[in-house]
Amino acid sequence: MAYAEWNGREPEKRRYGTEEDALRPSFIQFINCRDVLLEDFTVKDGPQWTLHPVYCENVTISGVSVFTEGPNTDGLNPDSCRNVLVEKCTFSTGDDCIAINSGLNEDGWRVNRPCENIEIRGCHMTGGHGGVVIGSAISGGVRNIYMHDCQISGTMQGIRLKSMRGRGGYVHDVRIENMEINDVSDQAIQINMFYEYSTVMPKSQEPSDFDGIRISNVRGGGAAVGIEIKGLPEHKLKNISLENIKLKADEAFICSNVESMELKQVSAEGRCKSAFHI
Repeated sequence: MAYAEWNGREPEKRRYGTEEDALRPSFIQFINCRDVLLEDFTVKDGPQWTLHPVYCENVTISGVSVFTEGPNTDGLNPDSCRNVLVEKCTFSTGDDCIAINSGLNEDGWRVNRPCENIEIRGCHMTGGHGGVVIGSAISGGVRNIYMHDCQISGTMQGIRLKSMRGRGGYVHDVRIENMEINDVSDQAIQINMFYEYSTVMPKSQEPSDFDGIRISNVRGGGAAVGIEIKGLPEHKLKNISLENIKLKADEAFICSNVESMELKQVSAEGRCKSAFHI
């Protein structure tokens, strides 16, 4: 599969789900649909990604609860979708609670459909990896994301934006506000261009472009790291704004390879002696 992707083999000529590389299916998956409503139900122990709209437009997910365990059992994965509202949902998962994606490497560039105009509000996320995540499959682009008034607890990361060399694509115009993040094992807030895991590793060195990331009004404690922001040496992060943030963690702030960042009323209290690494 990896060879087929970067070598340009047409999708209809590829082999999926061989005996050696079996694929667990997504549980609820809509593809190329419009005006989708998922409302007021509970899903337990889906096989892989639980709710997975792909290439969809005008999607509303309201009052849904997802409880899963095991690897890759994400709660919700909007994938190259447009106009998505997620509200009053509960996620307790074995992997990311909500992960926004838009395609992987060369296939993401070929399809070239961004995930855009997404609002997430009034949700609760716990367990698993990230609470609200963008990436790392962002090769088709992600833009115009608004997350607010959510609670995250007991995950590995709270808010997480991630990519790696070779992904390409972009994350533009993300606004996150009024969030509570408690008792995460790793980072409360992370923007990281050095994500190290992938089902298909990139074959190029094309960097992703992150621009217009604004995070405000975030409270919480009990993290290993309060805020971690890491750009690439050859492609630094820029236009990041952090405002009115109050976090308690072992290490307060880790920052490297950032070209421009604005901090206003940011309090990251660390318990270690060397709590700031910039």
